[in-house]
Amino acid sequence: GAEQREKQYRAHRGFGDRRGGVISARTYFYADEAKCDQHMETFLRCIDASGGSSENGFSAIKLTALGRPQFLLQFSEVLVKWRRFFHQMAAEQGQAGRAALEMKLEAEKLQEALANLGIATKAESQHWFTGENLGMSGTVDLLDWNSLIDSRTKLSKLLLVPNMQTGQLEPLLSRFTEEEDLQMKRMLQRMDVLAKRATEKGVRLMVDAEQSYFQPAISRLTLEMQRRFNRDQAIIFNTYQCYLKEAYDNVTVDVELSRREGWYFGTKLVRGAYMEQERERAAQIGYEDPINPTYEKTNEMYHRCLDYILEEIRHSRKANVMVASHNEDTVKFTLRRMMELGIHPSEKKVYFGQLLGMCDQITFPLGE
Repeated sequence: GAEQREKQYRAHRGFGDRRGGVISARTYFYADEAKCDQHMETFLRCIDASGGSSENGFSAIKLTALGRPQFLLQFSEVLVKWRRFFHQMAAEQGQAGRAALEMKLEAEKLQEALANLGIATKAESQHWFTGENLGMSGTVDLLDWNSLIDSRTKLSKLLLVPNMQTGQLEPLLSRFTEEEDLQMKRMLQRMDVLAKRATEKGVRLMVDAEQSYFQPAISRLTLEMQRRFNRDQAIIFNTYQCYLKEAYDNVTVDVELSRREGWYFGTKLVRGAYMEQERERAAQIGYEDPINPTYEKTNEMYHRCLDYILEEIRHSRKANVMVASHNEDTVKFTLRRMMELGIHPSEKKVYFGQLLGMCDQITFPLGE
């Protein structure tokens, strides 16, 4: 099955140096576990500095600095394949083209499909789909599906993945070696240490977005941190890159999860920093370009995602957004929507971020 693997989520020598074509983001390379511990110590000092110099400060971290990127690739592949499997099942039930959250699989049909693919007998899958997991609707949506994957698998026992074309199950990885298993656990432990320190110091922790082939795993691990640490306020912030075609789906699915589970949603919205590299890699290796085709489409996506979150703030006051943008129109759009929706700056639900000195003509008027 190695050849069947998603090309996007495989290590490629030609793109081993992730700095190529990237001028606006720091790139970390894995040396060894000791180096990851050093990075963690640096991040801890940043959190302390932020906590000591301002109330409600921010600190940004990068997950590729805290562990082996190979793990992020492999975990991303699992998540993407499982999501794709859900979409294929939905298409077979006549739901192709619907928004991610509107796809609902009938549990009965899903059980039959799982049995036909040899993933689980009807008896085995019967108790996955009991009322406590899914409410009483008799349907399974993407969030139910994700939680099903959680309860069925430990991260380290990475699954067999169904290939719809062949109807066969393919081992995604033979299995993690013991050392890889430990590397993964240490990455999670480092995230945990940082989140706890940020909570103690009253600092918000922003997890940076990275290349699209790492991003599903980064987002998922950040989501796990949000579930634990965002109970009373938004401490952990996930980052969404609006130049990605799937940005809106990702935002809406995660906001819905925060509603269902009752935690605070924190996000930073960016346009994205890896476009040239992403496009070149997709073209050379032969998978679909994950980036929106035009600048206008990315703008549209940014404003659509932002508007969705602002509506959520108005509705529940349990969401927070950082508008990380040097775009004057986007800043004006945000201010206008805040006024229309009755979100006052003093509520501290909406933040703005520019790089120091890059857009003073926006930053100074905003500060005033």
